[in-house]
Amino acid sequence: MSHHEIDITEDICPFTFVKTKLLVERMRPGETAQVRLRGLEPLRNVPRSLREHGHEIISMEAERGQGPDGVHRLVLRKKADAHQ
Repeated sequence: MSHHEIDITEDICPFTFVKTKLLVERMRPGETAQVRLRGLEPLRNVPRSLREHGHEIISMEAERGQGPDGVHRLVLRKKADAHQ
């Protein structure tokens, strides 16, 4: 299984989810990806939107700093069904 990564710490909504969605579209079902993000809206919206599209959030934890201004690492698994 391949592992994918994207850093959206400098992006703002809605570009944070758009870039994450484009990454997921390039992935095969079951593959994992690491997303680095920062900011209250991305921390709230990116995981929620991924779940709404059927993907699994494996983990989400602070990588550097505390609160929404710190950098967080989200690990996701693309849903088994190939349809988005």
